[in-house]
Amino acid sequence: MNYISRIVCRYDIILIQEVRDPDESVIERLKKAVNNCPACPGSSYNCIYSEPLGPNNHKERYVFLYREPMVSMVGSYTYDDPHCFYDVFSRPPFIVEFSSEHTVVEKFVLIAQHTTPRKAVKQIDALYDVVTDVKNRWNNNNIVLLGDFNAGGEYVSGTKWEKIRLSKRNGFNWLITDDHKTTVITGLPYDRIVVTDDMMKGVKPRSAEVYNFMSAFGLTEQQILICLLSNHYPVEVTLIEKDRTAKTVAKTSTVNCDNEDLVGVQHAATMTRWIN
Repeated sequence: MNYISRIVCRYDIILIQEVRDPDESVIERLKKAVNNCPACPGSSYNCIYSEPLGPNNHKERYVFLYREPMVSMVGSYTYDDPHCFYDVFSRPPFIVEFSSEHTVVEKFVLIAQHTTPRKAVKQIDALYDVVTDVKNRWNNNNIVLLGDFNAGGEYVSGTKWEKIRLSKRNGFNWLITDDHKTTVITGLPYDRIVVTDDMMKGVKPRSAEVYNFMSAFGLTEQQILICLLSNHYPVEVTLIEKDRTAKTVAKTSTVNCDNEDLVGVQHAATMTRWIN
């Protein structure tokens, strides 16, 4: 709990994935822990989360925590696959529109997706349709797609990228690339941040990076496994603030939180932040 709260406090918006919490009690305990964390005194985090999504035996929530009043939540919805629910996405994307008076891009949309490894190519490609749906629904093209896409290794490589419209077509910028090592042990680039051209105008150049919490906290791989912290590192990107340089981070990671304090949370993944 301590490490997770400290990670959350780095961000003004943070998306947590793979939360297995049917009664919402884990989410409330996490929010309370973050709001009482010494690393962010005086901060007030609120949250918005999806319904449990996925197969009957493995339902997960997407959870966004965001720091008020730095950021406000405008609206949210879970993508409804027009073909058939769960036909393409094992866990449909959860989409949230945020606003901030502090950033050059004042209103923007975050699309959260955790793909199924063996279906990663198909599901990443289908995110193109999700972007189209967001534009039609909210008339907003300031879009960030983020999450554990499983976009690397045997799941997505070589000619498989040619089947992904987000990669082939103009208008999308992959800020976390194949060169970023987002997993703790294997060093594979599973976690990604992709932004539209319109959103790119509000992104600080060359700011996308991986947050190595193992180094930051002075942990070993063995300690990470023992405390079930995470087998993925967060990934980040900085947005441009109106009046001064401020770090806004869209962060994606997979954090194992299955311990006595956070029973029910299997992985926390995808985080977004603005730092003053």
